[in-house]
Amino acid sequence: MDFWLIMLAFVAFGIVVGAYGTLIGAGGGFIIVPVLLLVLKWPHEQAVATSLCVVTANAASGTISYWRQGRVDFRTGIQFALATLPGAIIGSLAVSLLSGRVFDLIFGVLLVILSTYLMFRPERRSNNQGDTTKPEGPKGWLWTVRSITDARGENYKFGFSKGWGLVLSFGVGFMSSILGIGGGIIHVPALINLFSFPAHIATATSHFILAISAATGSTTQLIQGNVQIAPAIAMAIGAIGGAQVGGALSRRLTGRWIVRGLALALVIVGLRLVLG
Repeated sequence: MDFWLIMLAFVAFGIVVGAYGTLIGAGGGFIIVPVLLLVLKWPHEQAVATSLCVVTANAASGTISYWRQGRVDFRTGIQFALATLPGAIIGSLAVSLLSGRVFDLIFGVLLVILSTYLMFRPERRSNNQGDTTKPEGPKGWLWTVRSITDARGENYKFGFSKGWGLVLSFGVGFMSSILGIGGGIIHVPALINLFSFPAHIATATSHFILAISAATGSTTQLIQGNVQIAPAIAMAIGAIGGAQVGGALSRRLTGRWIVRGLALALVIVGLRLVLG
């Protein structure tokens, strides 16, 4: 097949990845890695490395869209993003060591369980206003209350443990670099269900965090020579445009449907890991 036709196919694929990934705040790597591994038969290290580069472009573009909507919690996002960086570097260096079958099975099962919970969990009465009262004990570690008003004038107020959020973010950076899927697929459900973030704020802020974390992992992978440059550029071009589409679509969907979209993504990734 002609080289430029192949690159065009990668661009089209990137558009789909960018749109859906931005819509659910997950970067899109959960689609890229299975395709590169199972359809194109790429080596694991190259699939993960190339995916991270595309995720970086997608997340950066999606962040711009969410920033225009006023839904990115930059203060929290910067702190959580910094916590992902050590994990992202360690994960990139450990890809070849921790990509065995046992690891894939365990993580895949956990993702399927999490997606089932998200799909069938009881609906909350309010998606925008969370409990801001500091809990007793470890749950209140570095308790933080945030109030954000988006471009439409809708106010979101919520409280969460910043300390545990930083610990979570380190783990997200590590896991995202190991799998090449971007940390949003872990971060978003955790922010919503463990830290009571409103769904729209969680997806937007996670995308900002993901842009920084994935860029760190991508840089490490580039230095190691694992990235397929031409396909990465082609998919990134498509993902940048697709991210704007996904960001626009997010305005038309309620938090409930964003969560369900994320649950579907988790099932896809989990089954890919379990089935190999």
